[in-house]
Amino acid sequence: MARFVFNLQAVLKQRSALEKQRMIAVAAIERERLALEQRIREAHESVEAERHELREQLSGIREGESRMIDLRGVRFQAGAAFVLRARTQQLILQLAGLHKRLEHSREQLRQAVAARKAVELLRERRFDEWKNEQSRKEAMTLDELATMRFARALADEQTEVSA
Repeated sequence: MARFVFNLQAVLKQRSALEKQRMIAVAAIERERLALEQRIREAHESVEAERHELREQLSGIREGESRMIDLRGVRFQAGAAFVLRARTQQLILQLAGLHKRLEHSREQLRQAVAARKAVELLRERRFDEWKNEQSRKEAMTLDELATMRFARALADEQTEVSA
C-alpha cells in the first residue's frame, strides 16, 4: 500500500520548534515574574516590619517597658523604611516592564501556535485528499478486476456453449 508523504513536513517541524522556543521564552519570563513578585512581597513585609518598629519606638514602649524616645534611632528607622519603600516601588516598576515583556512574548507564542496549526491543517487536508485518491484508485482497480472476471466468465460460457 502507498504511504502518505507530506512535502511540507520540514516546515511543520520548523514551526513546531519555533513554538517550543516561544514556550520556553514565556516560561522563563514567568519564572522571572514569580521571583520578582516574591521579592516585592518580601520587601513589603520588610516595610511593614520597619513601620511596626518605628511605631514602637515612637510610642516609647517596647516589650512592656517605659523608656525615653531615641530620636536618632527613630530617624534611622524612618530612613530605613523610606529606602525600603523606594526599593519596593522600584521592584513594582520592574514588574510593570516585565508584564509588557511577558505580554509581547505571549503574543509571539500565539503567532507561532497559529502558524503551526495552519501547516497542520494543510497536512490534514492533504492527507484526506491522498486518502480519497487511494480509495478512488482502489475502487478503479476493483472495478477493473470485476470487469476482467466477468469477461473471463463470459468467454468461458461461450466456449462451453460452442463446444
